Amino acid sequence: MNFIKLKIEGLFIIEPKVIGDERGYFCETFKKDLFEQNIGKINFVQENESMSSFGVLRGLHLQKPPYTQAKLVSVPLGKVLDVAVDVRTDSPTFGKYEIVELSDQNKRRFFIPRGFAHGFVVLSDKAIFQYKVDNVYNKDSEQGIIYNDSTINVDWQIPFEKMLLSPKDLAQKPLNKDLFYTTQQYNENI
Repeated sequence: MNFIKLKIEGLFIIEPKVIGDERGYFCETFKKDLFEQNIGKINFVQENESMSSFGVLRGLHLQKPPYTQAKLVSVPLGKVLDVAVDVRTDSPTFGKYEIVELSDQNKRRFFIPRGFAHGFVVLSDKAIFQYKVDNVYNKDSEQGIIYNDSTINVDWQIPFEKMLLSPKDLAQKPLNKDLFYTTQQYNENI
């Protein structure tokens, strides 16, 4: 596995070694000891999956303490544009983001630590999105940022008229530093 550290502290792309022949392919998608050697300790407690069609945009979401979550995301079918926005108030990259294309072709994984809002938009006809998390979901701890916040200015790479968003995602508020937490606060319950 190849671990690629991105510009924003804590974000990593993980590229598995794919072994293929005329029968198909094999790859290890997660190996705890390699993960911890390259990124740090992790204890995934839940794995989720969603299926979406072209233009579906989910996000930007996160959980407030004490239910914050680190995520390891992947796309076993289709292609998505995945976005992580740094909302750690003590971070020099607060409000900055990274974009990673995830697909069944590149087999990349994207690790997003606690303290990031996360979202994705589907670029293929259909996509299956999988993610492991290190804390359980808690509905009362949901938090988000509007997908088109002008201070963040994410280039989702498809026009708004082709996007499909839930009423919840359309009702999210702009980025406001007063609503978020420090790195330590996001990590207190680890």
